[in-house]
Amino acid sequence: MININEVIETNEMIEKENLDVRTITMGISLLDCIDSDLNKVNEAVYNKITMLAKDLVSVGKKIEKSYGIPIVNKRISVTPISLIGAAACKTPEDFVSLAKTLDKAADTVGVNFIGGYSALVSKGTTKADELLIRSVPEALAVTKHVCSSINVGSSKTGINMDAVKLLGETILETAEKSKDADSIGCAKLVIFCNAPDDNPFMAGAFHGVTESDAVINVGVSGPGVVKKALEQVRGADFGTLCETIKKTAFKITRVGQLVAMEASKMLNVPFGIVDLSLAPTPAVGDSVAEILQEIGLEYPGAPGTTAALALLNDQVKKGGVMASSYVGGLSGAFIPVSEDQGMIDAVNAGCLTLEKLEAMTCVCSVGLDMIAIPGDTAASTISGIIADEMAIGMINNKTTAVRLIPVIGKKVGDIAEFGGLLGYAPIMPVNNFSCDSFISRGGRIPAPIHSFKN
Repeated sequence: MININEVIETNEMIEKENLDVRTITMGISLLDCIDSDLNKVNEAVYNKITMLAKDLVSVGKKIEKSYGIPIVNKRISVTPISLIGAAACKTPEDFVSLAKTLDKAADTVGVNFIGGYSALVSKGTTKADELLIRSVPEALAVTKHVCSSINVGSSKTGINMDAVKLLGETILETAEKSKDADSIGCAKLVIFCNAPDDNPFMAGAFHGVTESDAVINVGVSGPGVVKKALEQVRGADFGTLCETIKKTAFKITRVGQLVAMEASKMLNVPFGIVDLSLAPTPAVGDSVAEILQEIGLEYPGAPGTTAALALLNDQVKKGGVMASSYVGGLSGAFIPVSEDQGMIDAVNAGCLTLEKLEAMTCVCSVGLDMIAIPGDTAASTISGIIADEMAIGMINNKTTAVRLIPVIGKKVGDIAEFGGLLGYAPIMPVNNFSCDSFISRGGRIPAPIHSFKN
């Protein structure tokens, strides 16, 4: 039973510390929409999404009203579209037509994003996968709600370096097509190693083929709540610090569990998972960087940053798994630059670099996220950065990702403005020494020796 003190405590978290449910995401399987006739595929995809998700937004609003819990986003993820379009799509333009259908369906039901314009190519690339990847720049340019993710590596299969090379070029082309808006199209494209099937957060969400026909996944977030709790134990030892984070993560996750169960019941769709990631926003007091500062760092990037982030991530997970039977997705702490004012301040102070962010990704939830780089960065350099991040995920049996934004026409020291939850970002310097010969080798980096566990 929940007592009155816990109710009061939760209300204070919501009102004063930016606690929210970041997203309710409905995962929808489109496997039964496959057909060799593209018109039939488009029609089936639109009809299924709009039928299953027609009440998603209204139910989210009802839960907000009933419990007083802010639910920031209502979203949809679908089966990777390279699979759904494989029989019907013969050109990149054919896949773009599916992107437009997804966008139309998202618009009809009122969600802000729909994820799953995706391909899973960690071991090899089919013709359909390649066509989808080549269609991404145009698909993201002509749609408003569609998000794309490509999984190019895993601990079991290694890293598909042909796909990594192609995606360096794809990211630059995507940037060019939205250069009038600071290349914001790249904010809707993420490259993964070990991508989870049940991630509710964009831009990486897709509905895995092992999932049921439809499912409700919820992502919670409360960096401000954790920071406030740590202020009460300022100067205490690490044992006290960890216990405080763990207890706070438990409370945050319970809110997500409540929302997930209610949404599942009201929509008559099975509950999937709660993703307990600490996801920052540009709002004051809603920052993972500020948690790291409260732990004892002058800025993120200072010596001790990786250890502090490892501690934070681990305690968040330990507290969260006690609060829900089904914790999944990414779960931990996000460190996007543009979406976290504290990270931006650290970059501007000269404390946080791309190389340090890469080191931090060894112990956090995702990877190099929402990082703006010069628009004249070479495609092979972007591919090299992707390869480095994929290697961290592959070797460490964890999810890693890259969401780089080469901002066309801007250089180091300039500012890229994205707006809304995406915030703004200083253009960060990139190591421009060449890796062309490495990226041009082609083929696949084999899986590590510890992948052989059968």
